[in-house]
Amino acid sequence: MKNVMGLLDLQRDEMLLQDLTKGRTIASLPFAGRYRIVDFPLSSMVNSGIRNVGVLLAPKSRSVLDHLRSGKDWGLARHYKGLVYLPPVRPEHDERSGDLRNLYHNLDFVENNNEDYVLLARAASIYNIDFRPVLRFHQNTGADVTMVMGRARHDDVCDGIVVEMAANGLVMDLAVKPNIKKGELRSLGVFLMKKKVFVDLVRRSFEHGGLDFRRDVVARLTDSQTVYAYEHKGFAGRICSMLAYYEMNLAMIEPAVWEEMFLREGAPVYTKVKDMPPVRYQEGAKVNDSLVANGCEIFGEVKNSVLFRGVKVAPGAVIRNCVIMQDGVIQEGANLDCVVCDKNVKVTSGKELRGAPTYPLFVGKQAVI
Repeated sequence: MKNVMGLLDLQRDEMLLQDLTKGRTIASLPFAGRYRIVDFPLSSMVNSGIRNVGVLLAPKSRSVLDHLRSGKDWGLARHYKGLVYLPPVRPEHDERSGDLRNLYHNLDFVENNNEDYVLLARAASIYNIDFRPVLRFHQNTGADVTMVMGRARHDDVCDGIVVEMAANGLVMDLAVKPNIKKGELRSLGVFLMKKKVFVDLVRRSFEHGGLDFRRDVVARLTDSQTVYAYEHKGFAGRICSMLAYYEMNLAMIEPAVWEEMFLREGAPVYTKVKDMPPVRYQEGAKVNDSLVANGCEIFGEVKNSVLFRGVKVAPGAVIRNCVIMQDGVIQEGANLDCVVCDKNVKVTSGKELRGAPTYPLFVGKQAVI
């Protein structure tokens, strides 16, 4: 896929994730113990042979820049092409909001490169996709635009793009739907098209007052373009709410999902390398059905949970159905169930925190409970 350019869109924030994204983008949210969400679309691009990737930055991009750096961990630290950062437009230069503004003002990057195709992906979905079959499907169907779709694993309160399509994948109609039902086919935020088509769509829409790529470009595609939908039948999901973030993390505990996502031959998920000691399971520790990252120290009980690097679980502490981010400290006798803890959270001795499987309790960064 050397004739395909990748564009990673980090700009769109979800209203239902504001607690988690106060100081960072969705793309930089920690995920599955040691990764960030941006690792998944970027690794899929690299594993598919894409060697030129532009990253459309959002205003809150420090954590993304710190994570991706030169792109070395993805093999994109190159003298020619590789990983390129595309900064957001300053408000004084263009007062309009929306992700279409940044796409429009960075069209020169797209036009000045020699790839024939553009693969645009929002860095807000979890998947491990080989995009080479998507390119072949796009070429064989003669599509102007190909959308990558996936089945929703749960009912979802977030809006999303759904389609009505023929048996061969031809999209007859599409719309942005306010909520998604389990099993419904919805967009994963990945679009493949020829470079000229992409440039024309963005330019025409923005110059006619468009603001949002989904609503002002994608939702109107069938009016002027031949659109096909490619269904990814493997594991995939979109992070658009606290519940989705919680459920997707816990889904990684399932052996079949873990194997598909992280052990597929020739398709590793790359991330920033951090050298930390292995997990220390102390005498009396009980750990079942959990992901526990390097640097953790476990004295207490952990069940059906995801623990990120450096988490400390003291004797007598019980953690069930939880997501505990980096350097969390759970002290003696604390009891947590259905809780999402951001980085550097300390839960002091004897405290009990309980959420629900459909409404996890969130504890903000550096909080002391």
